[in-house]
Amino acid sequence: MIPISRNRFIGILVAICQLVLVTIAMPAKALESLGASEDTADIVVGCLYPMSGRAGVLGRDSVVGIRLALQYIEQQELPALPRLRVLLGDTKSKRSTAVTIAKRFIEEERATFLCGVVNSSVAIQVTEIAASADAFFVGTDHASSRLTDEFFHDRYFRVTNDTRQSMTAGALFIRDYFADHLQKKPLRISYLGPDYEYGYQVWADFREALNKLGVDYEIAGALWPRLSEPDYSHYINELIRQKPDLVVNSLWGGDFVAFVTQATDTRLFDVSRFANFEKGGDYEIFAHLGNRMPLGLLLASRHHNNWPETDFNRWFVQEFQRQAGYYPSSGAQGAFTGILAIAEAARQAGGDYKNLESIEKAFEQLSLTTPEDPPGFQSSMDPVTHQIRQVMAIGETVEDPRFPPAKVMLGNWRIYYPSDYEEVHSATQ
Repeated sequence: MIPISRNRFIGILVAICQLVLVTIAMPAKALESLGASEDTADIVVGCLYPMSGRAGVLGRDSVVGIRLALQYIEQQELPALPRLRVLLGDTKSKRSTAVTIAKRFIEEERATFLCGVVNSSVAIQVTEIAASADAFFVGTDHASSRLTDEFFHDRYFRVTNDTRQSMTAGALFIRDYFADHLQKKPLRISYLGPDYEYGYQVWADFREALNKLGVDYEIAGALWPRLSEPDYSHYINELIRQKPDLVVNSLWGGDFVAFVTQATDTRLFDVSRFANFEKGGDYEIFAHLGNRMPLGLLLASRHHNNWPETDFNRWFVQEFQRQAGYYPSSGAQGAFTGILAIAEAARQAGGDYKNLESIEKAFEQLSLTTPEDPPGFQSSMDPVTHQIRQVMAIGETVEDPRFPPAKVMLGNWRIYYPSDYEEVHSATQ
C-alpha cells in the first residue's frame, strides 16, 4: 500500500466531495426542441433518430422533415389543430441509448407521444416502453412487420410501409417482371440481408409472399453480413460463385452504399440481376454514388423525389432542398408524415388533447394525404393492424440528372396499391 499523509488524505477527500456535488448539481443535458414552447404546448412529442454514423443522414433529414411539417400545419389554419412541442433525441443507433432517452421523454418531459426510430431492433425496445406507459409510438422509418404483429399494442401506429408490404410488392414485381423466365424454369434467388431482426424479417416476409403467389423459385443461398460491415468482398465473391438469376439485397443507408461501391468493381451486376425492394432506391444512395451508381438495378424506397409528380410532392422536395441545401432521403418524408398524422388525429379527436382514448380512435380511422400519394389515392390507417396503407413504387435505375449530385434516379415504374397486397394477405391477418 502506498503511504499517504493525513493532510493529503483530507485534501483528496475534499476534492472527491466537490466533484460529487458538482455532478449532482449539474443539470441533464438540455434537449433540442422544435415547435411550441414548454408553456404553450398542447402535446409533447419525443422523437428518436440516429444523428451520427452510417444511419445519421436519415436522422438529420428527419429533423428537417419535422420542421417542414410544423410549418405546414401552421399554414393550414384549421380549427382545433394542437400546438406541438417536438423534442429530439440522438439514439446513435443503440438500444440502450434509445431506452434512456425514451424514458426521459415520458417520465421527465411528460411526452404522450414517441415517434421516429430507424433501426427495427431499437423500435422493439421503444414500443415496449411506450406500451408500459400507455403512450403513443408513431413509427416513421423502421420497417419490421413484427411491430404490428407480436409486438403490437393499442397505441402503436406506423405511417410508412413495413417489410411485409414492401416484400409483397417485390414478389408481385418478380411475378410480372420475370414472367417469361418463370414460364420456362424456376427463378434462382440469392438473398443478402443484415444480420439482425430487420434482415431476417425481410427474408421471411419475402418468401411468404412468393409462396402465397405461387412463384416458382429456388434459393441459391442466403448471406448475413453484420451491420456496418467494412468489407463485403467475401459476400460479393460468394454471390458471383452462386450465380443466381436474381440477387435480393436488403442493406440500407451507408451499408448499401458501401456494398454497391465495392460491387461495382466486380462482375456481380453482369452475372445476375440485382434488386432491393426496401430502401435501395433511397435518394441518399444516388446522391452519394453519383455516376458510379449502376444502371438497370431494380429498387424501391418509401419516398421518391421524382415520383409521384404531384404538386404536394414537388412542394415537399423543393422546400426541403431550399431549407437544407440538398434533396431529401426517404426518412424526411416519414418524419413529415408522422408529425402531420399526430396533429390530424388530435384535431379529429375534438381538441381534447388529454383524452388519449379519443385520439387513439381517431388514429385508427385516419386518412391523410402525403407527398408519396399518387393522384386519386389517399393514405389511410388500417384500424386492425395500425399499419398505414400506401402505394409502393418499384423502378429501374436510369440516367436522370435533375436532382444533383445524383446522376441516376429510378424510372420505368411499376406501381402496386394496397388492394394488390391484400390479394396476397388478408387485410386483417
